[in-house]
Amino acid sequence: MPFKSLKEKLSSQNYSVSFGEIVKINATVITARGLKVSIGDMVKIISNDTSQESMGMVTEIDGATFFITPFSFVEGFCSGDKVFLDSTGMNIPVGVSLLGRVVDPFMRPIDGKGSIKDSKLSAIIKPPIAAMKRGMIDEVFSVGVKSIDGLLTCGKGQKLGIFAGSGVGKSTLMGMIVKGSSAPIKVVALIGERGREVPEFIEKNLGGNLENTVIIVATSDDSPLMRKYGAFAAMSVAEHFKDKGQDVLFIMDSVTRFAMAQREIGLALGEPPTSKGYPPSSLTLLPQLMERAGKEEGKGSITAFFTVLIEGDDMSDPIADQSRSILDGHIVLSRELTDFGIYPPIHILNSASRVMNDIISNEHLQAVMKFRRYYTLLKENEVLIRIGAYTKGSDVELDAAIDKKEAMQNFMSQNADNQSLFSESVGTIVELMQ
Repeated sequence: MPFKSLKEKLSSQNYSVSFGEIVKINATVITARGLKVSIGDMVKIISNDTSQESMGMVTEIDGATFFITPFSFVEGFCSGDKVFLDSTGMNIPVGVSLLGRVVDPFMRPIDGKGSIKDSKLSAIIKPPIAAMKRGMIDEVFSVGVKSIDGLLTCGKGQKLGIFAGSGVGKSTLMGMIVKGSSAPIKVVALIGERGREVPEFIEKNLGGNLENTVIIVATSDDSPLMRKYGAFAAMSVAEHFKDKGQDVLFIMDSVTRFAMAQREIGLALGEPPTSKGYPPSSLTLLPQLMERAGKEEGKGSITAFFTVLIEGDDMSDPIADQSRSILDGHIVLSRELTDFGIYPPIHILNSASRVMNDIISNEHLQAVMKFRRYYTLLKENEVLIRIGAYTKGSDVELDAAIDKKEAMQNFMSQNADNQSLFSESVGTIVELMQ
């Protein structure tokens, strides 16, 4: 056997005499002792009887006792099983070989296309971009969706939220953004969603095309720790390409499932529940993830879209409220527009892009303001118009809005298979509002 192969084989095994032992197990946490560990250390748990292995993370320490949250489930382990420190730590392999692949949070392929060979390791947990090293957002980031490009223009390095209830059309809009985006690298994190949705999203929403795209998957049947760190692992992949000077599109579905995973972990460790049962750590975790996106001086950018599931269409949900305060804009999807047959069902009046005014022309801005004003007038007088109580000529501006109503609805509607150029979207809205 060649020396190099022998060395690699030996390095993959753990021959350390230092190990701890499990002393207690419950449904979500393993208690062990006998090792000197720190918070965040990765450990490998090995069953004495079946040689079953599982990875876990040290999440709490009490004197000589430490508590492990496993990445898989605890079935099959018992008291006395051994616990080893893992030398790899919270690192994952990253590189261009990930493009076109579907992987789990440890970058292990789940698409049946063979192994991924890449030796560069990257930490899952990293500090966000320092405030004074952030570049100014001064370039347009086109997503190929008319209503976003025209009315909620996104900037390169911006962080936006897509807020919607269940079944309103988040996945369809995500697919439109991935297909229509101008970014050369696309990273999609599917966190805590149903397993059925993964192949459906790839085939239906992306048309099976994963060119320059990485999909990181942690489904709802995965452990809370897998769902939590799946989001951080996906962000690390995006950061790898950003550090090489590339502009990256990052899409995560969904922030709510990510926060729910931390809720399960926090409550199991004894954290006090607050609003809707979320412990404080669920809310502090959101900026740690979201602030890692952005534009960095001398490097590339990560333009991020985070979907937020609004339970019962309630925008005051604690996760939705916290996310809105961190992000640079929010896109709200309306169930009413879905019922009315307008897709994507973006509620223009409830949505906003905080950087739009700085990156678009004055002509474009004036057209957007006029569009929103007309749309507001139509919504306020909708009942009067429908029952025929409004007399034409009573309000000149409302008359103009009524004349343009059909054209405005056509602008907001777009087939999921179509992409629109940014220049076409801007030209259309400027011409429409003249």
